[in-house]
Amino acid sequence: MKEYQAEIGIIGGTGIYNTELLTNPESIKIFTPYGRTSDLVTIGEYNGRSVAFIPRHGKGHTIAPHKVNSKANIWALNSLGVSRIIAPSAVGSLQDKYKPGDIVLPDQFIDFTKRREYTFYDEGQVCHVSCADPLF
Repeated sequence: MKEYQAEIGIIGGTGIYNTELLTNPESIKIFTPYGRTSDLVTIGEYNGRSVAFIPRHGKGHTIAPHKVNSKANIWALNSLGVSRIIAPSAVGSLQDKYKPGDIVLPDQFIDFTKRREYTFYDEGQVCHVSCADPLF
């Protein structure tokens, strides 16, 4: 059985399903202790770097935001050796200065999600993970 690895993980948001930028793409199923990933994981190369790609809402955009199994997606990427995840998303703004098509890189966030688990540390090891600076 072939062993797969990747340095960079991409969890594609709404509208980001195309893996044509990757050379030598292969789609694989990864089983996780947290259930199914959003879709198959596509592994390929981009600019000489190994990349693993998961479409957040599935290839047919069939998974609602509150039903995305983020823990499974992150666990799958980690199992491939991914050390960095890029996870773009399409969202709106309440500020007029941001127009459709603008790209914003947040350095802070408020998560109003209420129906999904927030941590990998529910049982066993007790960990205190700071969210003071969640993005870098």
